[in-house]
Amino acid sequence: MIGKFQILNAAAVALALFCCGCSARLSQGALVPVAQANTVGTSLVPILIATKRTRSTTDPGEMFDSGLAEQTSYASVTVSMPPDAVRKIGDVQWPATLPGDPQQSFVTVSANYLDKQSFGAALSTAAKKSGRGKVLLFVHGFNNRFDEAVYRFAQIIHDSKAPAVPVLFSWPSRGVVGLRAYQDDLENATGSREALEEALDGIAANANVKDVTIVCHSMGCFLTLEALHSKALRTGKIGSKVKNVLLVAPDVNINLFRTQMREMGSARPRFALFLSQDDHALKLSRSIGGGDARLGDVHPDEEPYKSDFQRERIMVFELTSLGGGAHSRAFEKVTSVMGLIEERLAQGQVMTDDGPAPEATGPGQ
Repeated sequence: MIGKFQILNAAAVALALFCCGCSARLSQGALVPVAQANTVGTSLVPILIATKRTRSTTDPGEMFDSGLAEQTSYASVTVSMPPDAVRKIGDVQWPATLPGDPQQSFVTVSANYLDKQSFGAALSTAAKKSGRGKVLLFVHGFNNRFDEAVYRFAQIIHDSKAPAVPVLFSWPSRGVVGLRAYQDDLENATGSREALEEALDGIAANANVKDVTIVCHSMGCFLTLEALHSKALRTGKIGSKVKNVLLVAPDVNINLFRTQMREMGSARPRFALFLSQDDHALKLSRSIGGGDARLGDVHPDEEPYKSDFQRERIMVFELTSLGGGAHSRAFEKVTSVMGLIEERLAQGQVMTDDGPAPEATGPGQ
């Protein structure tokens, strides 16, 4: 039997190879606004932000660092995307040096700190301008600096062409790989639960917002489920505006997930699960977590998971065949994933409360 420390050391090394993060990350933050000298073919993605991170005092391009703040902070960042002809869909084109060239890389056009009132006003303006009042809230995962979370979300919004107001909730991930960093991230994710609840309450209370879809990744799914579960227990309901929750490679104990689903009750959002059978990061997380299966690492056609997902009316999307990085391929192959969703909906399943609950949840059904 392999010793505990051998498992943990192997996990720490392998996390460096498999966890979601950007190998091309800059040594400094990328959120210093730059003037766009050449904007031909570029696209702007404005993002509203709520975060439990502390403000950075050492790197102005970082905005927020990896410290756990006492209060929720708010901000807005607009990211310029290079022309589609010079970029690969699913990739974040980091500048080699700052300032970046808007024709070749992502660059920051504006970055502003907001107070809570200004955040609400900006959300109202964006929701009115969209004409639909839809919000897409993204909760990132392990090993993400603040600027990485912003740029990744900008990529998701641009490539998916999601018709929604993008709002990022950023919790204080250290943006570092290693066993201690994983444990610290887990503690900070847990410590951000109330802040995410507060952000959800504020978004839902906005009269111009009609519905909210949450997309969470990896450890961010643990935080998301903790917040939704807590809200359901605290108020007796999650709220009708939160329509959909998309769990991408969720680093969540499967038994904890079962308990949370049951205790949230039937008046909860529709859940969709995106998983891959070759997600090595979650297999390592399982080792670190004492061997308990992770939600994003189960085989959805095997029992008891197949029956569990059908009973809880969870749509399941198996992404193994899409290629790319297993732990983040839902974002790297976002156009393919959107196609899978559209295909499933065309078969009669729904992701809103406008129709009957989905019956079939397994891959290929």
